[in-house]
Amino acid sequence: MGFMASAAEDSLLRHRAFVAFWLARTCSSFGFQMFSVAISWQIYALTNSALALGMIGLMQFLPSVLLALPAGHLADQFDRRRIVLCGQLIEFAALAALVMLTLFHWADKTALWGLVFMISVAKALEWPAMSSMLPALVPPSMLARAMASNAVGGQAAVIVGPTLGGLLYVAGPDVVYGVSGLFYLISLILVSRLRYERPPQVRLPMNMKNLFAGIHFIRERKDVLGVISLDLFAVLLGGATALLPIFAKDILHTGPWGLGMLRGAPSIGALLVGLWLSRNKLEKNVGMIMFGSVAGFGVATLVFALSSQLWLSLIALAALGGFDMVSMVIRGSLVQLDTPDDMRGRVNAVNAIFINTSNQLGEFESGLLAAWLGAAPAAAIGGIGTLIVVALWMKLFPHLRKRQKLENETVL
Repeated sequence: MGFMASAAEDSLLRHRAFVAFWLARTCSSFGFQMFSVAISWQIYALTNSALALGMIGLMQFLPSVLLALPAGHLADQFDRRRIVLCGQLIEFAALAALVMLTLFHWADKTALWGLVFMISVAKALEWPAMSSMLPALVPPSMLARAMASNAVGGQAAVIVGPTLGGLLYVAGPDVVYGVSGLFYLISLILVSRLRYERPPQVRLPMNMKNLFAGIHFIRERKDVLGVISLDLFAVLLGGATALLPIFAKDILHTGPWGLGMLRGAPSIGALLVGLWLSRNKLEKNVGMIMFGSVAGFGVATLVFALSSQLWLSLIALAALGGFDMVSMVIRGSLVQLDTPDDMRGRVNAVNAIFINTSNQLGEFESGLLAAWLGAAPAAAIGGIGTLIVVALWMKLFPHLRKRQKLENETVL
């Protein structure tokens, strides 16, 4: 492809701080995915209650939204590496508590919910600081490849982590929590040894003006506003994966094994594209490539909605994951590179709120439409809606559409 150039001569492996950061994030992602499987099984085994399972989602959702802005402020004011260390130390302590509660048969749903909440609070505080560290670990020209590499680690954890957690659960949930804790311990050691330097920041009070500074910044920077809002609406409309059990059973007439393949297909597509992006540099036309990939996401959603064959549905979902990976890498890189370092924590916090709420609301929107119209029409409407949003955003954000490079094109 003419718009790409090989970057093999400038390997990410030469940047030791990034390698340590990547290993730490991948280890903590594996630990979290394994923990998520075990806690769901354990709570359901104790309660046989769907509501009890739903409470896990609530315990995770509330801190991610309520603490995002304060966490972003802290990430811009204090040592980001220490914030990440504190967050991961809390998560490690919670996993150790889960091991003890399970071993001594003290676990009940309230204690388990409490520890899920504790881990969720730690992750909410840790996220803006960790995501804001990455631009300081590689040159700006390599940031997109670094973000793709990070995404590959995350996708590998999503694919392998739950399976590994499920296999280990045979030996007991305490074993899963113990292995998850070991992954977090490795991450802690790597982050503690990571070389990350940042000049001392002017201390600002945690008032409403400073807490909402990230939102004000996004409103002023048109390109940043364009990519974040594009992501928000595309995810809101493209929540077809929430309907996979209906498609598997009623449309594709397959069983649990088919559902498992359908669930894994987007991650496989994202992983393969992410591997390619981590080794190749986006050179020009990044705006049009981003819009094209979001449009591709919409088309893949539409093909999935109209498919009645398992093989075609799997290809559509893999393509959906691949297109999403391209747009995610470009969007994430643009936001990071167009944001000054002293604002990255707060801007990443706002971005995290949009991502979390749009994922949850997108699933709700898809479920609501499916209840009214059926699963296939609901998914088709989502795909068509995504294409309409792309067309509108290309008109509303012409500078973003014409943008050539990821770096050095910031405009007010």
